[in-house]
Amino acid sequence: MVGSGAREHALAWKLARDGAEVFTAPGNAGTAAVGENLPVAADDFPGLLAAARKHACELTVVGPEAPLVGGIVDLFHREGMRVFGPTAAAARIEGSKAFCKQILRRGDVPTALHREFRSAAGAVEYLESRDDMPVVVKADGLAAGKGVVVCAGRAEAVEAVNALARDPQFAVAARTILIEERLDGPEVSVMAVTDGRTIVTLPPLQDHKAAHDGDVGPNTGGMGAYCPTPFVDAATSAEIEARILVPTVHAMRRSNVPFHGVLFAGLMLTPQGPKVLEFNARFGDPECETLMALLDSSLLEILDAAVDRRLESIAVPTWRPGAAVTVVMASEGYPGPVAKGRAIRGLDEAAAVDGVTVFHAATRAVAGPDGPVAVNDGGRTLAVTAVGDSLANAKRRAYSAVRCIRWDGAWCRKDIADKGIDRERIAAAATEPER
Repeated sequence: MVGSGAREHALAWKLARDGAEVFTAPGNAGTAAVGENLPVAADDFPGLLAAARKHACELTVVGPEAPLVGGIVDLFHREGMRVFGPTAAAARIEGSKAFCKQILRRGDVPTALHREFRSAAGAVEYLESRDDMPVVVKADGLAAGKGVVVCAGRAEAVEAVNALARDPQFAVAARTILIEERLDGPEVSVMAVTDGRTIVTLPPLQDHKAAHDGDVGPNTGGMGAYCPTPFVDAATSAEIEARILVPTVHAMRRSNVPFHGVLFAGLMLTPQGPKVLEFNARFGDPECETLMALLDSSLLEILDAAVDRRLESIAVPTWRPGAAVTVVMASEGYPGPVAKGRAIRGLDEAAAVDGVTVFHAATRAVAGPDGPVAVNDGGRTLAVTAVGDSLANAKRRAYSAVRCIRWDGAWCRKDIADKGIDRERIAAAATEPER
């Protein structure tokens, strides 16, 4: 398992439950509890290849986007090693938003109108020449979920363009800037495992990208997620698969960049129907944690079949009834710089809450007087995930566990899953007979 976040912990946890012996490189304090951590960085491709050979790994699963875009799958293929994930060429669907738009046009997939600019000056000139209206400003390349700014009007858009251009963390990602029409409606996430021909669509979810309650504050990598989402019914799910996922896979194959792995669609449910905001080339985070808590079938069987190009031969995955909610606990300062090395308390108490699994995102283990102690090692630190017989029950359990966990500067959103719970209440009230 390549990576060190909560997504990788959730995947390693599920694979271990499926009977696999799991090695995670580099891993975190959580992955160490479900397998063995290896001291190899996720961008050390020769080191990862050597580790997979040393431990006779039958399958390598790549979690984060950067190694995929960097070509780790291509290297493993050349060396005759089995690996789950897209090639570097196919991972461009996430690595370049401009390339993604080209694929969507080729497949006639509904998405927002946009313009591309090779300089901040060109983007600003365009903004100042058009009507003042809401837009979305995007850095073309990888930006860890932070290169997208939703703007109410021209002034905010100009500032967003200039901020992307002058921020060194976006130096590469913002070499091309996209200005996109702003779509309105509920936002949902839909992932599908594909072997390039067959698609296994996973249940839709809703995540929470903004830092603070009420969807205010800067975009983050995601502050929580829940499943199922009442915003997507069976008819909408079928439409998403038929009009978005299948045409995208076909368009990539026709473009000589067949996609094998997880195709992750970020969608807006507009009045005109679902439209693509972006595609990612791997499991979403924190959506992955939510899905793994609900997946009854063997993840190992699904990934094995995808690698062998035989997804059509396996049974449709089964899911436990009810719902799951993931609440991300972050460190003070996130999504900016954070202080690291602060001891995390209450993890065992949280894990003892019925239905709860605590996935580690940015943690590491240090020596303590009574054994290893987990400390925070980054912004999004933990992903507290709970299952229950309803969204409301899963949320209650998740926040009960959150209240058990403490470290200096810890914080989280308090409204994860509220939109789904409110939607369910409205729907239930509309169907109640009058008295």
